[in-house]
Amino acid sequence: MSFNIHKQLNAEGQEPTAAQDAPEAAATTNQPEAVQTAHDDFDWSRDKRNVSSYSKEEKEKYDVVYDNTFKQINDGEMIQATIESLTKTDAVVNIGFKSDGLISLNEFRDIPGGVKVGDVVEVMVVEKEDREGNLHLSRKSARITRAWERIVEVNKTGEIVTGLVTSKTKGGLIVDVFGMETFLPGSQIDVKPVTDYDQFVGKTMEFKVVKINEAIKNAVVSHKALIESDIEAQRAEIIGKLEKGQVLEGTIKNITDFGAFLDLGGLDGLLYITDISWGRINHPAEVLKMDQKLNVVVLDFDDDKKRISLGLKQLTPHPWDTLSDSLKEGEVVKGKVVNIEDYGAFLEIMPGVEGLVHVSEITWANTPINAKEFFKLGDEYEAKVVTLDKDTRKMSLSIKQLTEDPWSTIENRFPENSKHMGTVKNITPYGVFVELSTGIGGMIHISDLSWLKRFNNPNEYTKVGNEIEVMILSIDKEGRKLQLGHKQIEEDPWNSLEDTFAVGTVHEGTVSKKDDKGAVVQLPYGLEGFAPTRHLMKQDEKAIAQDEIAQFIVIEFDRNDKRIVLSHTRMWEQEKEEERQVEMKEKRAEAESTKKAVKTIQSKVEKTTLGDLGALADLKAKFSSDEADAAKGE
Repeated sequence: MSFNIHKQLNAEGQEPTAAQDAPEAAATTNQPEAVQTAHDDFDWSRDKRNVSSYSKEEKEKYDVVYDNTFKQINDGEMIQATIESLTKTDAVVNIGFKSDGLISLNEFRDIPGGVKVGDVVEVMVVEKEDREGNLHLSRKSARITRAWERIVEVNKTGEIVTGLVTSKTKGGLIVDVFGMETFLPGSQIDVKPVTDYDQFVGKTMEFKVVKINEAIKNAVVSHKALIESDIEAQRAEIIGKLEKGQVLEGTIKNITDFGAFLDLGGLDGLLYITDISWGRINHPAEVLKMDQKLNVVVLDFDDDKKRISLGLKQLTPHPWDTLSDSLKEGEVVKGKVVNIEDYGAFLEIMPGVEGLVHVSEITWANTPINAKEFFKLGDEYEAKVVTLDKDTRKMSLSIKQLTEDPWSTIENRFPENSKHMGTVKNITPYGVFVELSTGIGGMIHISDLSWLKRFNNPNEYTKVGNEIEVMILSIDKEGRKLQLGHKQIEEDPWNSLEDTFAVGTVHEGTVSKKDDKGAVVQLPYGLEGFAPTRHLMKQDEKAIAQDEIAQFIVIEFDRNDKRIVLSHTRMWEQEKEEERQVEMKEKRAEAESTKKAVKTIQSKVEKTTLGDLGALADLKAKFSSDEADAAKGE
């Protein structure tokens, strides 16, 4: 016999007790009432650990009571936390939640002396429960969030903030502001260009927040903006008092080829190179240095007072106004070449006092002189004061007047027809200027260079600097001119060449030059002849080429004009004519002989026969033909 014991759960999900089951059993069955046993007294709601279970309603009730004992938090929430304990690496933080959180001690490094148990700090709830079920808190995120909120606020208000430059980065510096990293561009460090960023690392400075990016929570700060604000205030003060002639102190901030820019305390001014010194300077850097402080005078400015012209030399008297009375015309002075022009050179006698040495006052020679070739900047010369006008501040000087005029005794030193050696100083298309001694020179005309050769330009014969022998042809003392000749050193060879190169003579020559008009032919003894184009044709109807050697016949010789005209064409034409004349002469002789033979035959024949008549007719026809050829040739 077996029994099925069947238990049902009550509405709370628990097994009913025996007392609870009895009425229901009595109602549904007719069995007699059961008798209780010790087994039936066992509390089945207890587990093996002797822990009671709660009903669903009780659980929900107790959960509400339990939850109300803790704070309700959300991810991303900022909350105050208390340090409960410290480990070697972390701080245990109580925020009044179900569980404590752990925060790395690295996030408290900014607190002087470190964090202690009991300290209250602000943290951010990153996650109420991470993958491992732990509460995730962060003090760093809280600091960054609060810092960003303050940065956004000061950006709106324009408030000045203090930050620590922590490191250098590409293009600028990293600045810690309110615990958040911001960017300081290199251009925003100072009003002056900065090249060494390392000098600012570790410094605490004041900044203005000039730009923020809400999307990526990035901020740009500027120290330059603060400086510019101060400069603008100073600038406004200076502009309000600015007037011409006012003396200000400035600092050189930039030097250029044309001058220097000065910082007048928030206001820039330009000191032109011509207003630096009364004397001439080639570059402002010769007398000025960067960051140098000096007093300057305001010369001029525009209506907006943005362009200010400054002067330095105006603070001292003009040197012409303090010129010594001992400096007079006729005095000998010493000066340095400070400027060279085509018309002469300026000698600086003292800073700000200059005199002009005109090209005509350099040497007694009448040959043209290039001042830029004669003088060099920085060279020193002694000169004689020719004119002096202190009112117009002009002075003319002379170098040549320090020596005696050599033209006063020219006829004694260089008489006509005398021969001398000279140096070629200048060459022009029409002649050569030769210096015989200091201040004495003359010109050789291009036609007086050679008896035999014709030159298109004198530089074909000689060069500047060459030594050349000349003869004095004539002297113009008043005009200070000498007419020189070079070919006159030798006798005229044309007197002895007239027989050698007589008309009709044949000579071998080389074509040295050729153009549309004809060719220049190089002949023996250094002579040159000219062959017109039509006289250059050869027998094969081709013209003689340049550098080709050929035979030429002289068709014209002019001793006075120093000209020889040649022809190659006439040579072979003449040979052809001579051959034709010889041929005609032979034909005439043959005709004459035939005529004599006919007369002889006629005189011997007494009676003409029919055969004789035929032979006579042939002979007569041949005679007529020879006569016709002879007549045609003549």
